[in-house]
Amino acid sequence: MLNTTVIKSTLLVGAAFGAMLGATAAVAQDTTGVAVTDTGSDSDLGEIVVTAERRSENLQKVPVSVAVVGGDALRDFQTGGEDILSLAGRVPGLYAESTTGRIFPRFYIRGLGNIDFYLGASQPVSIIQDDVVLEHVVLKSNPVFDVNQVEVLRGPQGSLFGRNTTAGIIKFDTIRPGQTFEGRGSASYGSYNTITADVGIGGPIVADKIAFRLSGLYQHRDDWVDNTFAGTSFDGTKGGKNALGGFDEKDVRLQLLFTPTDALSVNVSGHARDYKGTSTIFHRGALVKGSNNIQREPRDRVALDEADNNPQAYKTYGGSVNAALDMGFATLTSITAYETTSGYSRGDTDGGAAANFAGPAFYGESQGNIRDLDQWTQEVRLASNGDTAFKWQVGGFYFDQRDITDFYQRRFFLTAPFVPANSNTNNPGNWVRLHDVNTSWAVFGQASYRIGDKLTLTAGGRYTEDRKRTELLKPAMTGATVNFPATAPRSVKLVGKEPSWDVSALYEFSADASVYARVARGFRGPTIQGRSAVFGSAFTTADSETIMSYEAGIKTRPFSNMRFNLTGFTYRVDDIQLNGNDLNGNGVLFNADHANAYGVEAELEWRPIRNITFSLGGSALHTEIKDKNVFAQVCQLNGAVTCTVQDPTKSVTIFGAPATLAQIDGNPLPNAPKWQLDAAVRYDIPLWNDGNLFVSTDWNAQGYTNLVLYKTAEFYADGNIEGGVKVGYTTPDRQYEIAAFARNITNEKNLKGVIENYNAAVFNEPRVIGVSLAGKF
Repeated sequence: MLNTTVIKSTLLVGAAFGAMLGATAAVAQDTTGVAVTDTGSDSDLGEIVVTAERRSENLQKVPVSVAVVGGDALRDFQTGGEDILSLAGRVPGLYAESTTGRIFPRFYIRGLGNIDFYLGASQPVSIIQDDVVLEHVVLKSNPVFDVNQVEVLRGPQGSLFGRNTTAGIIKFDTIRPGQTFEGRGSASYGSYNTITADVGIGGPIVADKIAFRLSGLYQHRDDWVDNTFAGTSFDGTKGGKNALGGFDEKDVRLQLLFTPTDALSVNVSGHARDYKGTSTIFHRGALVKGSNNIQREPRDRVALDEADNNPQAYKTYGGSVNAALDMGFATLTSITAYETTSGYSRGDTDGGAAANFAGPAFYGESQGNIRDLDQWTQEVRLASNGDTAFKWQVGGFYFDQRDITDFYQRRFFLTAPFVPANSNTNNPGNWVRLHDVNTSWAVFGQASYRIGDKLTLTAGGRYTEDRKRTELLKPAMTGATVNFPATAPRSVKLVGKEPSWDVSALYEFSADASVYARVARGFRGPTIQGRSAVFGSAFTTADSETIMSYEAGIKTRPFSNMRFNLTGFTYRVDDIQLNGNDLNGNGVLFNADHANAYGVEAELEWRPIRNITFSLGGSALHTEIKDKNVFAQVCQLNGAVTCTVQDPTKSVTIFGAPATLAQIDGNPLPNAPKWQLDAAVRYDIPLWNDGNLFVSTDWNAQGYTNLVLYKTAEFYADGNIEGGVKVGYTTPDRQYEIAAFARNITNEKNLKGVIENYNAAVFNEPRVIGVSLAGKF
């Protein structure tokens, strides 16, 4: 939470940088990590090249709201052991969180996302790595390493990138093989024995014919959270010092680039991931009824009486073949990719020891297993060549994903003998197995035409058919009794057939100033929630949601050392897919009539002198759910409401038990910050040997953010702030760097998520202080 300590720290940092402004100018450095075109000016920011429209183009001439994070900047954010969630707060309009550890990130752009923790959940933010879509939530957690740059495309991207991009996409582009032998690496060591090493090396194997790139990532953190539970557990869980919180991440990627002729290139890529760690830690009772203050709850201690200290582990493998044939008038591109993963995540879902809380004892633990997941994708695209007035591209896409997923509930894990009448005894049949199949195909095209030297019109369209099926292979059992409604279907199929399109216009007043406007339609395919079967409930479903988005913006370079972009937008999502909870805390899918939103995003980068660079970004957002007939189950445990609900409520009976529902009409979307600010500064101080001392800092702050569908006095974040600092030395040739760093330097404890029934809190990463080395050759 924002407090006087943070304010004082921020003022001190600001004062220090203000004093530095009077120093002598020195050699400039590219602090963004983005490849730029150097014009020779001491303070020129250069050009940022993006591929938001599947072509290499100047960021300032693309009629889309795009934010870019360079590879070096991303690595700075992750020196403290963070994963791709570290992007949250560094890009205006982007938010990210997880309540299932490092293997289940959830992204939100302009307030639009999905809070569903189900392993089969779909998200309206698509993740694209090296032109390959990663659809499943576990695949979305694939680590990013040896990255060139990250592009965040805000707003629907349905024409070129497909369904489930109603909010936007996050596009990661790794460093590709080249014909020049070179390498780079960075390594850091910090608090809690946190280690991060991100390396890449590559070059020619056969001159002008074959090149390679070998990349790797290693991350480690010791367990650092104490489990203070000292009683007898029904499932054998034991407490102890430093029992949770650690992880081991090991990743490797090999790329081979074949260029047998000047016209043909084939990039073959393969990767592997081996991850073991701790799932999200919930702190039960951290939010006292009527209060949003979490500061009394220690971050490094928790009492968990079940779930074996929340282990999770996944192994992922994949590969792709990206082939491009230059036919002169156009280039034909084929991208074939395969991804597979398997693993599990187990957690104490009530977040505490039942014996520590008054009233009837209540326990909770669960585990999700992906037995096997296979994703195949194929894209073929034909795109015109050259910087001509008329540009076009057409293509087709096919997607096939199949998985076997198990869900285990508490009584499966208990060690006591099976006694049906006792909820604290073993039931080995307390799990379900599901088979999910998702196939989709699409055809698409886009054309742009430049009228004179000023105006460019662009239009794109796509037609998609999306099919989903979930089948219950094994229901939950109590002895010989099946715990699934006899009349409920065990196999559910849904089909979505939707067009998506966009139309835009960009007008260039000059080489340094342009305005654009864009209208776009997108959709998220239908969704099936199968996990409910583990509680003996029928599947729930949601139909496709569609979005109409309108935005307009300016892109300017008022000076060669300044870049300023501003976008305003509004959108409406019809039949928006939402996820609430039932009495068991189990996710329930439903469609609300619609949601409205409007807001603004701004980004400024300024290099006033050659050795200092400022960047500042911000967004303001208003979202609103509109449906007077939609209600959400509120926080409730043992028949009592555990939080302070601020919406109109009604009492109903669900599954034979009393329940309280809240009317959510008019509420903001969950995890949609009303405002966000991010800022970064780097200052280089020249030395007598042409080396540089440098100091950099980055900060992000977040306004009011409702964490659930209904309004409460407890389940929101407001005033979250987090910052990092780095101080170091770069060699005269600018090839090597040694530094000291601190992530979350003020050790802010911010609320990032909740488990409603237990008033449980999820916290952000702790402060990590350490040293880092980086180099390239």
